[in-house]
Amino acid sequence: MNDWYEAESRVEKAHQLAESRRWPEALSEIEAALKINPEHGTWQAHRGYILDQLERFDEAIDAYRLSARLDPSDVDVFMALGIDLARTLRCEEAIEALERAERLDPEIEASYCYRILAYCELGDHEKAEEMFYLAQQIKDDCPVCFYHIGGSLAARGQFDRAIYCWNRTLDIDPAYRGAKQSIALAYKELGKLDRAREYFLAEIREDPGNVDLLFDVAELEMEASNPSRSASKLQQIVELEPDYAQAHFSLGEVMLDLDKPNEALEALRTAQELDPDLPRLNLRTGQALFRLAKYAEAARHLSSAHREDQDDDSALLAWGGCLLRLESIEEAAQKFQSVLDLDDTSSQGHHNLAVCRFLQGRHDDGLVHVMRAIELNPCDLAAMHKAVLVLMHLRRWSDARSMIDRAITIDPNDSALCEIRDRMWKLRLRSGVARIHGWIKKIFRRA
Repeated sequence: MNDWYEAESRVEKAHQLAESRRWPEALSEIEAALKINPEHGTWQAHRGYILDQLERFDEAIDAYRLSARLDPSDVDVFMALGIDLARTLRCEEAIEALERAERLDPEIEASYCYRILAYCELGDHEKAEEMFYLAQQIKDDCPVCFYHIGGSLAARGQFDRAIYCWNRTLDIDPAYRGAKQSIALAYKELGKLDRAREYFLAEIREDPGNVDLLFDVAELEMEASNPSRSASKLQQIVELEPDYAQAHFSLGEVMLDLDKPNEALEALRTAQELDPDLPRLNLRTGQALFRLAKYAEAARHLSSAHREDQDDDSALLAWGGCLLRLESIEEAAQKFQSVLDLDDTSSQGHHNLAVCRFLQGRHDDGLVHVMRAIELNPCDLAAMHKAVLVLMHLRRWSDARSMIDRAITIDPNDSALCEIRDRMWKLRLRSGVARIHGWIKKIFRRA
């Protein structure tokens, strides 16, 4: 009798604590009651509910399963079980539980509503739509139904229709969590970045501490070519959640775009401490070190980046650049040739290999590659500079002058081109071939 009374008292206390949203204490009380009477289905269901509030969904599922075994006629338990299975992407099990709820109560609209989500996750969008229309026959103004079918439409690339459904969600429930964010992401996919920003900011006003939302805004600002705004959002994230590794990494990337390699390196090293397995971490760290002229250290990171992804030519390009500056010309040339083996249309690969070939004394080969770089990128003034230098070295004065004229039409105020033009004629008049070669080689080593 005393045990029964204690269990009842603890359950009552658990209810009171739950009403005050003191979830850990409520869980402690309900679990104490269940130690006395573990076969009480309603108490097991209440434990599942508390675990849901603590976002311990796998444990909640176990509690609901036990409750359903103890009381197979409780439709609410099967609904709660189905919803948790759907939110943890155990979709086939979710559908089974929700179908069981439907059999117990054919008029329970939510059993269809959450099957929309489950079928969407399974990629069965026809069944998702079927569930939506069945739900509409019972209740035509369910915000959750419109939200879930919007997700199905977005998954199929039907963003305009998805936005309509999510706006219907907001018409019915203006405070529906996640709807504005979903609309923002859809507008982003449609390239309507101003509209996307509007909805992101509206959602943030309702949930200012949501770092995932802030991260979405930071990515949007980068896509909109606003790196300073992106950096501001990312800095806000790492202040709110210092252990958010991806935010530190993205901040490092943004700082590289802002040409702030010291700040980039600091952010990237923090990201590495938090999660050393982040993709492209070695690549970005190597690029930051390259900007800081720490070529040997940069090369080590970039070689690791290449091992991690041998189909990414950006690591090879940067690695070759380090080797070039360390005067390991042959090794650098090998890296740039590897870039071209991956993609013969890489203008930067041809450009950099041309520099190596010239420094190796293979001027004709260098000219072939630099002209290919210009063909691939007709506005590459740096390649045109190098083409002029090679042509001068080969004493092809007319071709060199034509290339200068072509480059000056792109940028008439390029002082380097004007200097090359002036020096070319002076050196040509003097016929100082040795001096020409020495001057050109000096410029190439600076390039």
